[in-house]
Amino acid sequence: MKRQSVLKGIGLTAAAAMVGIGLAGCAIDSQGGSTEEGTVTIGTLRGQPHLYQPYFYDQFAPDGTEIDIVLFDSSPDIKNAIVSGSIDFGIAGIPSAVSGISQGEEIKVVASAADGGSNLVGGEEIETLDDLVGANVGYPQGSSQEILLRLTLAEAGVDIDEVNLINLPFSDMATAFEGGSIDAFLSAELGPSTALQNGAHIIASPYETEVGRVNLGLITTTELIESDPELVQSVVDMHTESIDYMLENTEEWSDGLVETFGLEKDIVDTAIENIWLRYDISDEYLTQVDALTAQMELLTTIEEAPSTDDIFDTQFLE
Repeated sequence: MKRQSVLKGIGLTAAAAMVGIGLAGCAIDSQGGSTEEGTVTIGTLRGQPHLYQPYFYDQFAPDGTEIDIVLFDSSPDIKNAIVSGSIDFGIAGIPSAVSGISQGEEIKVVASAADGGSNLVGGEEIETLDDLVGANVGYPQGSSQEILLRLTLAEAGVDIDEVNLINLPFSDMATAFEGGSIDAFLSAELGPSTALQNGAHIIASPYETEVGRVNLGLITTTELIESDPELVQSVVDMHTESIDYMLENTEEWSDGLVETFGLEKDIVDTAIENIWLRYDISDEYLTQVDALTAQMELLTTIEEAPSTDDIFDTQFLE
């Protein structure tokens, strides 16, 4: 597992001025205990624009410890690292948190992080959802994108059993599409925007179901919430201020992604247009999450859907 410091990886012009800025007060050490000075670790996914918030945290942190960004390849990996104590916080898919909580893991979503960031794209021979019958369609199993795909097809009257579903990692979608091994896919950015730049088109919006655009949240352990609520409050404050800043400074958000991960600017800009950053947990949002968990139970990815009270702790937003 590679740890990357915000100050080493941020790729923003203001980074040099931020040396030494971190989180005040307590941090969590590798044993899960608090120290006067240490490092707060934040897990996120590599190269995905809707999980770039931690790269701005240092700008809004009080004096104190350094923030380390730990890069992962999937939301379940982030969730598992939080549960094991390898990292303190993580931005990950809501389904991964729901899955863990349904199995009795002591984690909570303390803020939302981003909506959207998904799209259903395909080649010119796939004009409508009906054309997906018999086609090879890529999707990431167990993700919110799988739920969106199933609901979108069901509402259009397309029998998903007549679609050749191919489970692929997020990072392989655009390559598989370009190579012709799949005809279409519903996945997270940057895959859809990469495909769009290479001649694909949007088949249908994946946001028209009862789940809406629900995607990501900021997750930590109940143990940390109980033992050091001031730390959790500080991180949530950094998270909300970072999102406000990113919304007002979209070009910095885009340029940071290009420099940090070596991405193409046009693809990043296209992807950002398909992302709705947020941190609030509204009643409408909770209703959409209820719909998501109900679908997860229906698909038997979880045995019993947890309540939103089990999933969320909103005290740090209030």
